[in-house]
Amino acid sequence: MPPPAARYRGAVRVVLVSTYELGHQPLHVASPASALLRAGHEVQCTDLAVDAFDVELLSWADAVACSVPMHTALRLARPVLRGIRARRPDVALCLYGLYAGLDGAENGVPVADLAIAGEYEPRLVTWVDSLAAGPKASAPGPDPQRRSVVELGRARFGLPARHLLPGLDRYARLAVGSERRLVGYVEASHGCAHRCRHCPVPVVYDGRTRLVSDDAVVADVAQLVAMGARHITFGDPDFLNGPHHAARVIDAVHGTFPDLTFDVTVKVEHILRHREVFPRMGAAGCLLAVSAFESASDHILEQLDKGHTAAEACEAVAILRSAGIEPRPSLLPFTPWTRPEDVFALLDLVAHCDLVGNVDPVQYAIRLLVPPRSLLVTSGRLDGLLDDYDDEHLGWAWRAPDSRLDELQVRLTDVAERAAAEEWSAQDSYDAVRVATVAVLGERAAHSSAAPEPAPRLRSSIPADERPRLTEAWFCCAEPSGAQMAAVGIPDWAPAPVVVGRK
Repeated sequence: MPPPAARYRGAVRVVLVSTYELGHQPLHVASPASALLRAGHEVQCTDLAVDAFDVELLSWADAVACSVPMHTALRLARPVLRGIRARRPDVALCLYGLYAGLDGAENGVPVADLAIAGEYEPRLVTWVDSLAAGPKASAPGPDPQRRSVVELGRARFGLPARHLLPGLDRYARLAVGSERRLVGYVEASHGCAHRCRHCPVPVVYDGRTRLVSDDAVVADVAQLVAMGARHITFGDPDFLNGPHHAARVIDAVHGTFPDLTFDVTVKVEHILRHREVFPRMGAAGCLLAVSAFESASDHILEQLDKGHTAAEACEAVAILRSAGIEPRPSLLPFTPWTRPEDVFALLDLVAHCDLVGNVDPVQYAIRLLVPPRSLLVTSGRLDGLLDDYDDEHLGWAWRAPDSRLDELQVRLTDVAERAAAEEWSAQDSYDAVRVATVAVLGERAAHSSAAPEPAPRLRSSIPADERPRLTEAWFCCAEPSGAQMAAVGIPDWAPAPVVVGRK
């Protein structure tokens, strides 16, 4: 370990921290690390999802910046930064990423000096540059004038500094039958053209997108292939926000690395609208597509402004499977509008579409997050349905109209944690969810305890437990599990984390 820095001697010493990026090597540490290195600063990186925090880094650092691209990441990051502040009151602290603006929201006590949402890299570099002027200019420590900004201007996407991160063998893999492949994570675009009311992206991007050039994507994929990647996850909020750009990226990557497979995230609405592109994507190596089905209730889908119906979600399954692509639905079973029959309908939809092998157990337990400035709040859709703001859980609390649903959500969270920890089969996980649902809600009809048979036209040709999937079983919008809180690498000197509860 280098000796302690003389404070801000030209080049600033920065530690970049990731707590969670869905089991991937954290792009949102590698990319800003590259930008800071180009600006002449010194950088070290740590990923608390795979390594404990090295306390010795704090004797080296002038500043610590933590990536929070999703809810789970920020929930894990805040106690870490509190611990850093307790150990080093003089160190400058920053949160950056999609969820950064929630630190200190609604008159909560912020843990960082600066929070940068959106296209954070230029402002992050400017902030670190300003630290070189000395301690008086940086004013580390709790600051009543602390800044929270949203940045959307960005012109350059450099090559991420992946050499500063753990190898891909420390992260989630692609499972195809009994085979396991190393996975790389890239993004071909940021933001989203849509404004789904429950989504955090439009709160920051407001319907705008930022494209990463196909040359920049290919250069990063080349790094990942050199590190052993045989599969690429495109982590764009919606890969088909710019369908022509997406086609160029796929052609460029596939043309350079024809043996790579990949996965994407696409709205149901876009699957239907651009159905002609999926045979081309399947032929280029697309194995699976994450898509936000959310609910089997058209009323709930309308409240969320999802742009599709439950029947159209089933049609999306047919479109993808006809192209040789397996759907991986994300679900939102618990909302303030959910009724017991909606939970059964969602379980039935999963069985009807032959998706039992495609849904991770945590998806059955996801509860609607209502962060500050959510479009659900500003649209008035939740008027009269919200309780107090919960700063620890970063959102407005709410209770289901039927209290049994709150009980069921807690029980299904426990099922999801046990299924992930004990590696249950997909069918065993689904059966446990269904049994718990009947136990809490009762049978809605004579045959509600039995799942329907899959529709013949929607059946997959691949056995349920052999379908392609990523081995990371958690989700960006889930509350951290007890295991995640314990494994995040919070040093002994950090305050004890608050036990995760449910409102």
